[in-house]
Amino acid sequence: MNKTDISYILAPGKIGDLEVPNRFVMSSLSRKRADAKTAVPSGIQAEYYAQRATAALVMTEATAIANNGRVFSGACGIYNKEQVEGWKKVTEGVHAKQGKIFVQIWHGGRSVHPDVVGEPSIGPSPIAIKGKNSAGMDFTVPKEMTKEDIQLVLEQYKTAALNSKEAGFDGIELHGATGYLIDQFIRDGANKRTDEYGGSIENRCRLALEAIDIFIEVFGAQRVGIKLSPTSLYLDMIDSDPVATYKYLLEQLSQRGIAYVQLCEPSEGDHQIAEVCKTFRPYFNGAIIANNLFTPETGAQAIESGVCDFISFGRLYIANPDLVERAKNSWPYAKFDPSTLFSPDAKGYTDYPTYKN
Repeated sequence: MNKTDISYILAPGKIGDLEVPNRFVMSSLSRKRADAKTAVPSGIQAEYYAQRATAALVMTEATAIANNGRVFSGACGIYNKEQVEGWKKVTEGVHAKQGKIFVQIWHGGRSVHPDVVGEPSIGPSPIAIKGKNSAGMDFTVPKEMTKEDIQLVLEQYKTAALNSKEAGFDGIELHGATGYLIDQFIRDGANKRTDEYGGSIENRCRLALEAIDIFIEVFGAQRVGIKLSPTSLYLDMIDSDPVATYKYLLEQLSQRGIAYVQLCEPSEGDHQIAEVCKTFRPYFNGAIIANNLFTPETGAQAIESGVCDFISFGRLYIANPDLVERAKNSWPYAKFDPSTLFSPDAKGYTDYPTYKN
């Protein structure tokens, strides 16, 4: 691919009211480096994110709104002051490199195992995920959330947004993808409720939109985004009519004027929609960030075609803190070491060198 082609992803852009220098987004990547008991970000995480601050936008790892929202040990939280202080070091580090960073706000819902958090799992309906979790444990049947449980979760989203503002984040993303709580409410494979939070598409999207409205109240619409995965089968998820479901949701998000929607393109085995961004582009007026297995070169092609505006990279950002510079200069991309993804220290985390090193 020549320089003209790659220039599409190197060009300046706009996410909400933020002017950004390129179209690279560092995707959320769970790396399990937080304190296992307190869910407080460690000092090493500040260095990790700052190393990657040349991206147009850095996204944090999935960050829990409550103890019972943490899917695994080592996940970060943002539900108390100690965690806020830990995140301040991260945002300060990224801002010192002139970068921008959004926090991804998360609740695992039925994917949380009681043995991990010491509390029962919760979800829209009492339907267990088939199979075992990453630790080899059978998923449990979640407690069906009552109206009081739903209101508590909304209050937790509000606290998380206020804490995120205090921590210095430039914006906030609702994790509505890959089988976690918001996704569980949206898709009818996991949501069998008969009240105002289940049944119709409008009802199943209600919790997501209520959380987004809370985020808008705290940050303003132009600093709010959401991640969605209309076809992902991960964590036993499916929807009977994803085109209708997500058309409605994106139209509602567009009316609210949020900054962006991050859309996961299909993985192998996801056959319901061949091209997610292309399918839903007409229904959302803000920026679209395409996610899942892109390279800078294929990302540039997607941007050139008009189906999206930015590309988020996960695996490439693990081993390439200088990903933008490598793409710009046609330098080779390093490969990450899977065995160190979740090691407890700097190995495989902050020790990947820049190309010139």
